[in-house]
Amino acid sequence: MTDDHRKGVADKAQEKMTPQESKSTTDKVKEGVTSTADKAQRDVVPDNQKSTGQSMADKSSRTVDSHKDDKSMVDKAKDTLGMGSK
Repeated sequence: MTDDHRKGVADKAQEKMTPQESKSTTDKVKEGVTSTADKAQRDVVPDNQKSTGQSMADKSSRTVDSHKDDKSMVDKAKDTLGMGSK
């Protein structure tokens, strides 16, 4: 179950499965903004105030993020728009 104002697991999976080349710039920007907002919400609300499913998804997401490289917000925005280095 997804808590209010959060992206659902199915939405996140759909975004990941859709190739970047087939997304419009608007779609890429929207995904970047909503993903950033979702991660902020993930980190602001304590896990004990979330549904069990949301808490588990957030713990998993934090684990994945902790294993990613340290990019600046500008570099992440460029990657979202498909303008990052390859």
